[in-house]
Amino acid sequence: MDIKQYMQQLGQQARAAARVLAAADSGAKNRALAAIAEAVDASRQAIAEANQKDLQAGEAAGLDAAMLDRLALTPARIDGIIEGLKQVAALPDPVGEISNMSYRPSGIQVGKMRVPLGVVGIIYESRPNVTAEAASLCLKSGNAAILRGGSEAIHSNQALAACIATGLSQAGLPESAVQVVETTDRAAVGELITMPEYVDVIVPRGGKGLIERISRDAKVTVIKHLDGICHVYIDDEADADKARAIVLNAKAQRFGTCNTLETLLVAESRAEEVLPPIAEDLQAAGVELRGCPRTRQVLMGAVEASDEDWATEYLAPILSVKVVAGIDEAMDHIDRYSSGHTESIVTENYTLARRFLREVDSSSVMVNASTRFADGFEYGLGAEIGISTDKIHARGPVGLEGLTSQKWIVFGDGHVRS
Repeated sequence: MDIKQYMQQLGQQARAAARVLAAADSGAKNRALAAIAEAVDASRQAIAEANQKDLQAGEAAGLDAAMLDRLALTPARIDGIIEGLKQVAALPDPVGEISNMSYRPSGIQVGKMRVPLGVVGIIYESRPNVTAEAASLCLKSGNAAILRGGSEAIHSNQALAACIATGLSQAGLPESAVQVVETTDRAAVGELITMPEYVDVIVPRGGKGLIERISRDAKVTVIKHLDGICHVYIDDEADADKARAIVLNAKAQRFGTCNTLETLLVAESRAEEVLPPIAEDLQAAGVELRGCPRTRQVLMGAVEASDEDWATEYLAPILSVKVVAGIDEAMDHIDRYSSGHTESIVTENYTLARRFLREVDSSSVMVNASTRFADGFEYGLGAEIGISTDKIHARGPVGLEGLTSQKWIVFGDGHVRS
């Protein structure tokens, strides 16, 4: 296969489909989403069998438990795919929304209209459910999509791609509106990120190495976050029961996600009280604790944390723990080591909670809630294309609105400039 020619063909088809999608009404897009959901539901066995091939190949290739977890399409996750498609269909269509209309002294009326970005290229690893999430959000927001999943999920992605093609066809939309790259050749990624004539934005989802490479080499705008070094700070005035539940959920619900807790910060005044029961919960969940010297005085079983630990996204059952003097030291630590993804404070002090929300510079900042809520599904976006820690154009979970931009529109009635 000539990879360059193949990717150029995908790009040309996507650009043509993008024009059709930009003009499609909400009804057509929603019918396609409903048809895709029905096709996924009807193809559960085929999807499960394809996923099993990927899991077996992954085990044979020595993938770790966290990677295999991200790769697995359990019945519950297939339910989640179907529910996500239905939720996106139920969301308001942002395309064509007109806002900020005003009359200028010249007599013209000026405003903004929300429009699709065009063609979105999405590069991701492991998680095949991203195929359906990405397709649904791109479709609803009027964008054509070129999806390049990881080689470890090739069978799962192709099974889902067949469902997507079926749904698009049934709704009368071009099947090329969502194209899943069929080759596992890595050269396809290099081509995809250097085709600005066909691709308007790239969204990489995966490991830090992948995202760094794409950010460095892309000739197309990239919506990204490099890693998810997320913090929970247990304040002097935290409710101990809330803190215990939040930390366990934030760390142990799933180890391999970008919104999983990686560093726990605890106010000195509460360390002796809250750390032992939290450690008991985490150790029961198989989590290794790496602590500062003060943490190790309280938790004899914790191993010594290095400076590297504070800057590490483990994506594994390991948690760094640091005892701090108070909120100022906690925020200083977050400012130095955070990746700007998600941070949470556990406190009953309204004033300190507001200060934390205002001063911590991350894409999601929380009070008395698990960092695991930081995704588009939980934020009511239906699903998400990814999470951005950039400050322009989109920040945080990127849903429908993040996949659009605004253009200026002007109404006149024969007006000319004097």
